[in-house]
Amino acid sequence: MFEYKLIHRDPSTFARLGTFSTPHGTIETPVFMPVGTRGSVKGILPEQLRELGTTILLANTYHLALRPGSQTVSELGGLHRFMAWDGPILTDSGGFQVFSLATLNAVDDDGVSFKSHIDGAPMRLDPASSIKIQEELGADIIMAFDECASLPASPDALERAVERTIRWAGACKAAKVRTDQALFGIVQGGLNIDLRRQCLDALVSIDFPGYAIGGLSVGESPDDMATCLRDFAQHMPENRPRYLMGVGRPLDLIRAVAAGVDMFDCVMPTRNGRNSFAFTDAGFVRLRNAKHRLDEKPLDSNCDCACCKNFTRGYLRHLFLADEMLGPILVSLHNIAYYHRWMRRIRQAIREGDLSGLLRDAEIRARRDSNESEASQ
Repeated sequence: MFEYKLIHRDPSTFARLGTFSTPHGTIETPVFMPVGTRGSVKGILPEQLRELGTTILLANTYHLALRPGSQTVSELGGLHRFMAWDGPILTDSGGFQVFSLATLNAVDDDGVSFKSHIDGAPMRLDPASSIKIQEELGADIIMAFDECASLPASPDALERAVERTIRWAGACKAAKVRTDQALFGIVQGGLNIDLRRQCLDALVSIDFPGYAIGGLSVGESPDDMATCLRDFAQHMPENRPRYLMGVGRPLDLIRAVAAGVDMFDCVMPTRNGRNSFAFTDAGFVRLRNAKHRLDEKPLDSNCDCACCKNFTRGYLRHLFLADEMLGPILVSLHNIAYYHRWMRRIRQAIREGDLSGLLRDAEIRARRDSNESEASQ
């Protein structure tokens, strides 16, 4: 039911093309997953996501457990029917909320006690309850419950998080009942490669159909993250998908692909879209800037999304200044299209054996954008 096939390797990097089969379809990798935190990608219809090139979505265990509740989702036919999305879905475990909602939780050796960010009601997540929630939600890929340490972290904190992550991964596999879901293990260890290798070896001995890299983009610099990935990702099992969690700048994606990573998710395309920030082949576009007031150009002349085919930058700027909801919808739609087009370019470069050239160009463009951003401040 779940099978990863390695199709092609890039000769100059550790990048690879592959496919991962699930009950709701086969995913071509490397792949980017738009985030539907509460069961929707904000402002975008499922059929629009398909048209943009989306093949798999991510939904959030913690938030769906709070509203509307995993049992409600189950009674309404499961997450695919609930979202009207017939393709593959991945749900995270809730472990990242241990990090992101640190002021509302208390971690112990057996799990995490939360206070709901909505109403302060108590909530408990542990390996067994995380798996139960994810089985009720019904995603194709589910994640083991882990502890994500913020960076920088002390050696003791990292070691404690790794020990819990390994122990909880075993408990998650023991709690899993459904056979139509693939449970991925999550590797922790911060920037310590030896600790990550230790965590990976333990998870491989448990045996999961896929492995994720957690605990990055949580306080370290992008360059430190890239170095960690370059030194670590190649050691992950070759016959299983490799998933980097919650990382999403276009430069970060291609760096991670070059290191050997296959799957990605991030809220950046839609969150930035809602804040008038667009990704284009020519660089970043901040639509609230006055220079776009009379701009008749599309966001990106290389993009054929509905936003770029029909609307000017001047009109998009007006929508944001007038607080019209169409503005965030259109730019979110464009940003998702951009990310999928970027992943297609990455896959094509791997096929042609020239990912290193595309990576070099991306590094140059990122430095230029950074210099322009500093100059404008």
